[in-house]
Amino acid sequence: MSQESSRLRTYLEENPKWIGILFAAMMLLSQVGMVAANNGTSTAGP
Repeated sequence: MSQESSRLRTYLEENPKWIGILFAAMMLLSQVGMVAANNGTSTAGP
């Protein structure tokens, strides 16, 4: 596991633009998750 994370860290150090791209993707996914959770509805009773 640590070898894999150090490989990712090395790659990101060599390609810093991917840090911003990954951050933007994580922010987008977190927003999509909140929107999907808010659209859920439940009906109680018959």
